[in-house]
Amino acid sequence: MQVNKETLIGEIIMKAPEAAPILMGAGMHCLGCPSAQGESLEEACMVHGIAVEPLVNAINEYLKTKEQ
Repeated sequence: MQVNKETLIGEIIMKAPEAAPILMGAGMHCLGCPSAQGESLEEACMVHGIAVEPLVNAINEYLKTKEQ
């Protein structure tokens, strides 16, 4: 799986639950919230005041190591 700023939080959690600690480490502690499930990564970052591109890169780098 590869994520981008349009990827939904719910999709990330469903397809790559091991990425949850990265999101939580960035300050997104509401991953189980029903409204968070339908938010894009970009929308969630805007709400939390987080830059989206570094988070996208961190998640993709982590997921790349899990595929090997």
